[in-house]
Amino acid sequence: MSMVPLPGLRDLIDGISRERNLPRQAVQEALREALLKGYERYRRTQRLDSGGFEDNYFNNFEVELDSDREGFRVLATKRIVEAVTNPDHEIALHEVQEVAAEAQLEDTVVLDVTPEQSEFGRMAAMQTKQVLAQKLRDQQRKLVQEEFQDLEGTVLQARVLRFERQSVIMAVSSGYGQPEVEAELPKREQLPNDNYRANATFKVYLKRVGEGSSRGPQLMVSRADAGLVVYLFANEVPEIEDEVVRIVAVAREANPPSRHVGPRTKIAVDTLERDVDPVGACIGARGSRIQVVVNELRGEKIDVIRWSPDPATYIANALSPARVEEVRLIDPDDRQAHVLVADDQLSLAIGKEGQNVRLAARLTGWKIDIKDITKYDYEGETRRMEELAEARRKAAEAELAAEAERAAALAAEDEEAELDEEEFADEELVSRQSAIEDPDALEPDYELGADEDDLDASLQERRNVLDNDTQDADIPDDELDDETTD
Repeated sequence: MSMVPLPGLRDLIDGISRERNLPRQAVQEALREALLKGYERYRRTQRLDSGGFEDNYFNNFEVELDSDREGFRVLATKRIVEAVTNPDHEIALHEVQEVAAEAQLEDTVVLDVTPEQSEFGRMAAMQTKQVLAQKLRDQQRKLVQEEFQDLEGTVLQARVLRFERQSVIMAVSSGYGQPEVEAELPKREQLPNDNYRANATFKVYLKRVGEGSSRGPQLMVSRADAGLVVYLFANEVPEIEDEVVRIVAVAREANPPSRHVGPRTKIAVDTLERDVDPVGACIGARGSRIQVVVNELRGEKIDVIRWSPDPATYIANALSPARVEEVRLIDPDDRQAHVLVADDQLSLAIGKEGQNVRLAARLTGWKIDIKDITKYDYEGETRRMEELAEARRKAAEAELAAEAERAAALAAEDEEAELDEEEFADEELVSRQSAIEDPDALEPDYELGADEDDLDASLQERRNVLDNDTQDADIPDDELDDETTD
């Protein structure tokens, strides 16, 4: 069998495998596919005048690598036929039987169709090189996806490699002993207080594992995601790890809209144990636990509040550290609340550029309106609440009435349809009973056309009567025949 030599094939495969962190088998598969594309390019250059090939024309071709002899050969699977019409897919029976006498029609054979090295051409070699690079990238992305798809939503240790535009390219690993993979930390996922420099290490939240063959890092990590805060608290607070304390909600503003406001996070915690203080468990003795989290987030302000099933209590807690005098749930359906605070607590409740109330609203899911209790119009707001409740009640009643009318209309239509069916059935029954009780109601044509023998018997009876009368009055037979005809 002929072979196209590839000097240093074994070392080439080993080198690519080490450089790209790919198994040797994956490199060999990529190289086989690239060489087959190069062979296709070589064949297409031979048929430039007679038109191209169909997309699946070379499906019966394959490349076989020989690492020991450092080369490759091209093989084609052909069908045995009587007369060959396509030499790339068929071979004549008599040609095969010269080598294997037992060959039969429609059997398949594998033939060596390796071209000479000089015939392979420069263009085919370039095609092979380009396809090999693409196939290796595809293999790398496939392996990365398989390795990290189960780690999406977890926290990894990352090391800064370089900077591209406004993004930071970091190296992350899925575990001990695994090769590092590049991940992108976009600008919007960075923390303003982080100091990104080469080889600096950070804890990052794996936000997305990309698919497809697009260029660039396949992994996107974040330092601004709320998942990183949850992980840090779960790592520092054993009660969270033991599920004694649970994190109910987190609202984080890691990149505030204004540079005059620092990053801040509100976290709501709860427990089912009466003897456990969930807020105290998260803060720790003298703030030891929460300080570790704050240090990891580069001084980010964190408010730990107690979650409550009562919306008013939950909203009041969410506005901490401001002291709330009263929470009025103005519109529970639309989740709107008025929070009344003292005059000296007004700015603290709202926060710098509205950050405190904005985070409290995101944490609780309520639209919060901070009001000065000394200027609050109780009577006016109460009246508006009653008017709103009355309008809601009337709207609900109108909706119920409309629904009842629609249901009644549908029931009436169904009842009418049932009555029509019953009336039709009754009329049919009455018609049949009347016909049975009154024979005259039946159609008369049934008797007339049915029994001609009865008519003949009647005529014979009349004939006998006439015969008897003939003796008294001589009536001719012609007259009798005329009557019969009539």
